[in-house]
Amino acid sequence: MKFEGIYTPVITPHGNDGSIDRDALAAQIEHLISSGVHGLINGGSTGEYYAQSIDERKEMATFAKDVIGGRVPLIVGTVSVRTDDSIMMAEHAAKIGADALLVGSPPYSVPTERENALNALAIDRAADLPIMLYNYPGRMGIDMGEEFLDRVGRSRNFAAIKESSGDINRVHLLARDYPHIQMSCGMDDQALEFFAWGARSWVCAGSNFLPTEHIALWRACAVEGDFDKGRRIMSAMMPLMRVLEQGGKFIQAVKHGCEMAGQYAGPPRPPLHGLNKDDKRQLEQVVRVLKRTVAQIEAEPRT
Repeated sequence: MKFEGIYTPVITPHGNDGSIDRDALAAQIEHLISSGVHGLINGGSTGEYYAQSIDERKEMATFAKDVIGGRVPLIVGTVSVRTDDSIMMAEHAAKIGADALLVGSPPYSVPTERENALNALAIDRAADLPIMLYNYPGRMGIDMGEEFLDRVGRSRNFAAIKESSGDINRVHLLARDYPHIQMSCGMDDQALEFFAWGARSWVCAGSNFLPTEHIALWRACAVEGDFDKGRRIMSAMMPLMRVLEQGGKFIQAVKHGCEMAGQYAGPPRPPLHGLNKDDKRQLEQVVRVLKRTVAQIEAEPRT
């Protein structure tokens, strides 16, 4: 499977009582597809999988597949503390006809490279679907290092890796030493660097509410090869990326961004709480300037 373009990890809209608002989720999926994103991820951290039961996660994956049909690829997240739970999610993804899995390291347990690879290979055997790995040591506590990559590379299903370490040396390592594993940008403030090193896809939570602008950066760099234009768009997007990546309120900001765009998102589930008034005001100002600037860049005639 080739991963090309913008892949949105879809939010999970909630009512004030924490219940999942399925109508709002369907509306969000429709909005993203009509906006031109290239694939959707259900059960990622942006979707608050960690605050859901396995039964809820399975139900939401089925719901997403029913809404999407075959219009864009669906990737189902399998990350869990327990390997058995990850296997259940993988088996369910295969059953409902998902296109691929998102496989991360099990949080908190801090397995060795070998143990982590065996965990990933067990998930692979359960579904036999294309896999996008998810390297996020900031959340999981460990890196998917060279021993891990060498071990899982024995299976043809490990097709891509969403790299979210923030370490630019990892980008260099993946591009030079693991070219058979497609590199996907998982660190928004390094998107330009990922594209310069050959990434063809970007998994970006901000595309929940700014799909047009994220697609514009991807197109400029990965399709047109116009890195002058890409740098200008990236420069316009950097204030947003600082708010999202460094504010400590990532999901809350993404959900408020959706509300700003007219898409109901509702509050996050506990232990998280929504943005305060100052945080909302800051995000709103950043988004206004970003949208105006990117629209101006996109409107310029090609030379």
